[in-house]
Amino acid sequence: MTVTTAAIEYLIAQSIPHRVFEHAGAVESLEQAARERDETPQQVIRSILFCVNAGEFVMVLMSGPGQIPWKELRRYLGQNRVSMATEEELLAVTGCRPGTVSPFGLLQPARVLVDRCILDQKEVSLGSCQRGVAIVITPEDLLRAIAQPELVDFTCA
Repeated sequence: MTVTTAAIEYLIAQSIPHRVFEHAGAVESLEQAARERDETPQQVIRSILFCVNAGEFVMVLMSGPGQIPWKELRRYLGQNRVSMATEEELLAVTGCRPGTVSPFGLLQPARVLVDRCILDQKEVSLGSCQRGVAIVITPEDLLRAIAQPELVDFTCA
């Protein structure tokens, strides 16, 4: 059976090449996800939603093991305070539960920051809005699928 989610339907509607990967069982770690997808942990992209101001959100796409440099994020956004979105905000903006978030087909507008290191990969995988299912895509197609991606250098050496 072919899995479909709003994120996958968005990519199909935009004619963005991708493939869907279904895990055989529960995924307990980033390393396990990478191994089962035949990828390195750097190829597993986390989509993290932040609240900048009331009703204003920004999503950061980071390579799996990379950590968000809070100080640099605040400086880039010109904000003194930034917080991770609550589960309720996450659902309202993305339609996804924690651990399944995708930047595709957002329900509410949000800036999308893409860490430039992602572009070093041949292909990457990220959330599909369904647990145990990932979207595999090239970095170039990932950028094409996002309306106005902002490239940032948060973790690149």
